[in-house]
Amino acid sequence: MRVKIYGAGSIGNHLAQASRRMGWLVDMCDIDPNAIERTKNDIYPSRYGEWDNDINLYNCSDIPIGGYDLVIIGTPPDSHMSLARSAVKEGARAILVEKPLCTPDLAGAQELFDEAKEANCNVFIGYDHAISKSAIYMSKLLEDERFGNVQTIDVEFREYWGGIFAAHSWLDGPSDTYLGFWERGGGACGEHSHAINLFQMFANASKVGRIVEVSANMEYIKDDKVNYDSLCLMQVKTESGVIGRVVQDVITQPTRKWARIQSKNGFLEWYCGNKPGIDSVIYGENNKPAKTEEICKTRLDDFYEEMKHIDLSIKNKNIYDKSPISLIKGLDSALVIAAAHLSAENNCTVCIDYGKGYTSGALSLLKG
Repeated sequence: MRVKIYGAGSIGNHLAQASRRMGWLVDMCDIDPNAIERTKNDIYPSRYGEWDNDINLYNCSDIPIGGYDLVIIGTPPDSHMSLARSAVKEGARAILVEKPLCTPDLAGAQELFDEAKEANCNVFIGYDHAISKSAIYMSKLLEDERFGNVQTIDVEFREYWGGIFAAHSWLDGPSDTYLGFWERGGGACGEHSHAINLFQMFANASKVGRIVEVSANMEYIKDDKVNYDSLCLMQVKTESGVIGRVVQDVITQPTRKWARIQSKNGFLEWYCGNKPGIDSVIYGENNKPAKTEEICKTRLDDFYEEMKHIDLSIKNKNIYDKSPISLIKGLDSALVIAAAHLSAENNCTVCIDYGKGYTSGALSLLKG
């Protein structure tokens, strides 16, 4: 398979290495010559042992157009829609867009959905935690009737983003990147929207429906250099009336990536990195001892599993239609992100009507 990657930053390098691990041919590009140089001489060899000479590097203006099976977009969110729509037009069989899919104003989201559908192009969103072995194991348990009658779902993605800037030493902080601007898709609600995606995934497995109401409180950091949410706390309601909670922040130390589902018959908990190199799923039926499933993995394995999932989905439409990282799932998460900011701004609950498409018109204020 032939792969084109836009963006030679951290994600672009991870996905290039995962693609090469699959044995695929990789072309990578960036608009910044310094980023290309860092990739070849620093980021890639320091992370993966040595530079891979089978990766071809380009300036974005010079990379070939067309002839790619998979186009990966690892650029800031405010460039995603234009690049993704261009990739559809150039005939890519599949596209992977890093999360969040788009900016909170949802500009271009409905157009991408329509154009990808017309072109029969499979679009994926980079919520790689959703296709980790532990999350899939959790989902399969939720599909078991033993854990029916779900009463509530909680998901947290709480992580101080100092690690992000440590991995991007050329950045001085959030003001140097989209991360420091919520309207560009940064801040906690966008950057850590894995929690929203996982909530929707676990809700779907539990058969309680999508999120249709969002009440959000946010802590915004705003000055003459940045404007982002450092903390996003959401109370949500699903189509079946189940009430849950989603928390995302960029301040928590140590990191907490966790989910809990409580049903009338028992409970399930998911931990990402519960121990070094281990994800855990703990579950128990009422009045029975809890069980623990531990799954060994590295962060690089998440990206490799993502590539394997995309490969299988391209070959089998049924897999794509059920994928937790399909375009529809990414669009559903984008609507929740938009609803959260709208709720925080107006200090009220926001309703989501998925039947009105992936535009701001799908959101309405619930007052009174």
